Amino acid sequence: MNWEAKIITHKKEKRIAVYFEKNAEFIARIKEIGGARWSQSLVAWHLPDTEENRIRFRLTPLSHTIPSCEGITQIEKFKQYLRSKRYSESTITTYSEALKSFLVFCREKPIADITNEDVIVYNNEYILKNNLSASYQNQTINAIKLFFKIIHDSKMVIAELHRPKNAKTLPNVLSKEETFRLIDATTNLKHKTLLALIYSSGLRISEAINMKITDIDSQRMLIHVKNAKGKKDRYTLLSTKILGLLKEYYTIYKPKTFLFEGQYGDQYSSRSAQAVLHQSAKKAGITKQISLHTLRHSFATHLLENGTDLRYIQDLLGHSSPKTTMIYTHVSSTSLKNIINPFDM
Repeated sequence: MNWEAKIITHKKEKRIAVYFEKNAEFIARIKEIGGARWSQSLVAWHLPDTEENRIRFRLTPLSHTIPSCEGITQIEKFKQYLRSKRYSESTITTYSEALKSFLVFCREKPIADITNEDVIVYNNEYILKNNLSASYQNQTINAIKLFFKIIHDSKMVIAELHRPKNAKTLPNVLSKEETFRLIDATTNLKHKTLLALIYSSGLRISEAINMKITDIDSQRMLIHVKNAKGKKDRYTLLSTKILGLLKEYYTIYKPKTFLFEGQYGDQYSSRSAQAVLHQSAKKAGITKQISLHTLRHSFATHLLENGTDLRYIQDLLGHSSPKTTMIYTHVSSTSLKNIINPFDM
């Protein structure tokens, strides 16, 4: 069946108009889409202009739309500004992509005319409608705040831009038995060493794949984590068993620069590491939703359950605030095990 879809402005609102010859089955399918309405004046059905609907009707996704020429120029200036402030390249990419999405949404306005009201509309009409996370919304607000610091004569009031409330979720954690089952199920020596190192030292995946051979201090049994999140260095623990595993791994693989290298001698990718984790979890019969960061959470929780002072855990993880580390007190099962359930009395 022939149909055509295009972006329109209907009653001062961006909509997707769908034109087609009358067809009962097609109409029934369109009615199932949230916010779909018939317009006699347009002689067409029209729907909310969302990412999902754009993809559904083969229109350019909002995330792929190009901002105005002014927007493109300002995004490049924004990147230069962030580099001058020594933000990491990953943060620069995250913020500039979030900003690009916002400027695409406001592309019919000059940047100087964008207001706080536009941010509210964007949050409601794009982020919430597309079920994007509070974390993404927070990143966007951060990007907008930084961006409008360098825009002169702007109508944006930065102090009145508010971040979303963060959900008080607790991290998923593996038990010690599950952790060792996961590592034992990893048969490839490089993969086993990587997962075991992340867990035993409480590393972020970025820290593990950026690690150099020279960062392993076998004399002091410490690992030097360099230029980590927030551009901070720290030391963390090197397990005796992991040192043995690392020696075996080094003898066979002989990495040259990075401790973990890809197939062609380049840096190992976080995507490959994530795939390894999921394969090993499946082999080990672990059905929990986990990520590589779960191993870091598990390291912290197991230390706490073993009686390690929270202050030391904070240092090992590289947390700036003790409040961040405090979350593990809600995950640890040690104190809960001491409570007698009234059902068992």
